[in-house]
Amino acid sequence: SFALHPQEEKNSKIAFKLTTEKYECMVCCEVIRTIAPVWSCQNCYHVFHLNCIKKWARSPASQAEDGNSGWRCPACQNASTQVLTTYTCFCGKVNNPEWNRNEIPHSCGELCRKRRPGQDCPHSCNILCHPGPCPSCPAFMTKTCECGRTSHSVRCGQSTTIHCSNVCGNTLNCGRHNCAQMCHVGKCHPCQLTVQQVCYCGSTFRDVLCGTNEEFSDGFGKFSCQKTCDKKLNCGRHSCMQICHPEPCQLCPRLPQVVHCCPCGQTPLSRLLKLGCIERKLCTDPIPSCGKTCGKPLPCGSRDFIHTCENLCHEGECGPCSRTSNIYCRCAFKTKEVPCARLKNKADITFMCDKRCNKKRSCGRHKCNEICCVDKEHKCPLVCGRKLNCSLHRCEEPCHRGNCQTCWQTSFDELTCYCGESVIYPPVPCGTQPPECKNSCTRPHECDHPVYHTCHSEEKCPPCTYLTQKWCMGKHELRNNIPCHLTDISCGLRCNQMLKCGMHKCKRICHKGVCLIDEECKQPCTSLRLYCNHPCMAPCHPSLPCPTTSCNTKVDLQCECGRRKESMICSEASSTYQRIAAISIATKLTDMQLGDSVEISRLITKKEMKQTRLQCNEECFALERNRRFAEALHIRDNSDPFNIRSSGSKYSDNLKEDARKDLKFVSDIEKEMRTLVEAVNKGKHSKRSHCYPPMNRDHRRIIHELAQIYGIESVSYDNEPKRNVVITAVKGKSICPSNTLTSVLEREMQTRPPPPIPHYRQTDNAQTTELSLPSLQECFCCVYTMWHIIYYFGAINNF
Repeated sequence: SFALHPQEEKNSKIAFKLTTEKYECMVCCEVIRTIAPVWSCQNCYHVFHLNCIKKWARSPASQAEDGNSGWRCPACQNASTQVLTTYTCFCGKVNNPEWNRNEIPHSCGELCRKRRPGQDCPHSCNILCHPGPCPSCPAFMTKTCECGRTSHSVRCGQSTTIHCSNVCGNTLNCGRHNCAQMCHVGKCHPCQLTVQQVCYCGSTFRDVLCGTNEEFSDGFGKFSCQKTCDKKLNCGRHSCMQICHPEPCQLCPRLPQVVHCCPCGQTPLSRLLKLGCIERKLCTDPIPSCGKTCGKPLPCGSRDFIHTCENLCHEGECGPCSRTSNIYCRCAFKTKEVPCARLKNKADITFMCDKRCNKKRSCGRHKCNEICCVDKEHKCPLVCGRKLNCSLHRCEEPCHRGNCQTCWQTSFDELTCYCGESVIYPPVPCGTQPPECKNSCTRPHECDHPVYHTCHSEEKCPPCTYLTQKWCMGKHELRNNIPCHLTDISCGLRCNQMLKCGMHKCKRICHKGVCLIDEECKQPCTSLRLYCNHPCMAPCHPSLPCPTTSCNTKVDLQCECGRRKESMICSEASSTYQRIAAISIATKLTDMQLGDSVEISRLITKKEMKQTRLQCNEECFALERNRRFAEALHIRDNSDPFNIRSSGSKYSDNLKEDARKDLKFVSDIEKEMRTLVEAVNKGKHSKRSHCYPPMNRDHRRIIHELAQIYGIESVSYDNEPKRNVVITAVKGKSICPSNTLTSVLEREMQTRPPPPIPHYRQTDNAQTTELSLPSLQECFCCVYTMWHIIYYFGAINNF
């Protein structure tokens, strides 16, 4: 037996799982089929579904932290900029490879020919197209040691270095000494010997390692001390003012052969000599001035306006500027005007504005908020503090972009489920949930019903859903099929429990607890009044007598014949009776003073009692008169030749009076009501509604009264001036009367005596006589009535 190389073992495992369809995609956690398009990472060699890895590459969670390195592999987090478009084999030579039973799925069946990554092997992979990394090269080659003195035969691509036992001996960086170490990897260390160096001007010495700055040595020294050179120039009178330098010092800048212009540079010396100036012979001789304004640019000013020297042509440095300049704050947002004389020391004149920086810091969460900020990176100094994936610890790194790293804390204790059957062995990453267990839950439960849920890690068990029988909260009925965990069950019926007052019952729907908590019963009192036998209707007062208030119950009053009916408040209706009773008692006052008792009912006559009723109007008298005529003339109820009884309809006088004012409005309302009633009686729906537009109070009253006659429900909505009426017809309850209010009003108008037109006018000198002609219907009625009277009296005489 022999052991496989780790790379070969990894390749064989991947190939076996792909062939037996046991390899799972890390994105969708589904098995990868042999015919499904796949993609393999070239860094960790994990295999994924092509569609899954495309979706992952497009998702925001896959993007690299810097946002420019492409997307990250779900397995190794290696960033890649590759755009996934086609399905290729593992070696990448064939697109959309076909599946062959005798070959590894998703391979092309040809030689791999890929370069082995991370090795200096010149040979390509010589095995068939395969998943995973390529195996190491089997060839051998001759390789020298690090110092190059010995050679050995090793495996091609072997990354291990070869060392011999000889001293290196290579020349060090100084070029004067040799390396004394044994054969080693990489370059030799710098020379560690210490030497003394002198500066270029020869005024300063230092001790450094051998070979430091040897390339700058030119005979003057080894380094610059950054001091003024101060060597005598060739003139012998002036010193060099340059910083310590390796080159020879320049010529004296004041030599006559060097200076050709005046100090300001505007006029040549040759021209000044012609004007009578003395010729310079030595470097110490003064340079003649041209007498013009200097005009040299000063360091102050700005790009648009340059300040120049205003003094006359002179030697040496220019004096201070008398103007002012605008300087910027640190962030260049605001400017400030200062004298140019102060610009020599710029550190004293810098200022900060009050503008706060609104840019986002490097974390992308917080603003910079610094005053007069000049920072370019805007690093966030705060601690991240967000919860990690374990939900137990917080991120302690500086505030950053993207997701936090996984929690680094690890437990070395076994993590088990509640019953201990399932175990996760250490190391256990922080935040790992207990393992799933398929055994039944063994925790103690409140009820003794069968347990249907499995072992879990939550503190509370799921509620018991076993169906039981339970009483409702008000103990009204025993409900069936109620889950065990439900406690407060309402049956939907009225509570109907006797309240503390002992008079009323609770009207709430079946509820939990006491009916009235720290409250008093506010239901109307049902005790009967002493005089009218109507209920008190005041708020409940169990321990107090009923208040002496007027009764507001509506009672129905009717006239003596029973045709007229009106509703009136009880207290107003009884005022008439009390007035009659007071008058009768006053008549018997003397008897009461003698100690005799008086019964009021005997003092009030029937005529006085009738005064509490409504008074009959003309129509009532007409109906009574017709009734007596019909009784005297033996006219049966079904005979009504003049439609007299039908005229005594159920429409009230007030309704008729209001309808006569706007007959067209009443006609339209009745048409709509009749249409609504017919539609609901013939249709499938039990109710139909109609909404009238906003109208005044009189019109709304007409609609309400007509709806009561038609058996239609009517309700007013909204506030003035947009108050309207909605009528609702109910199937089987709403009816259409045989005589409409419009037809009744038209019939009454026809039966009234017409005006005296036409008439005959007889004119005399003394007076004018007008004779009106009766209508044909009145004549016929009179003849018919007289015939019945004659027949009636004739029958009596014969009797």
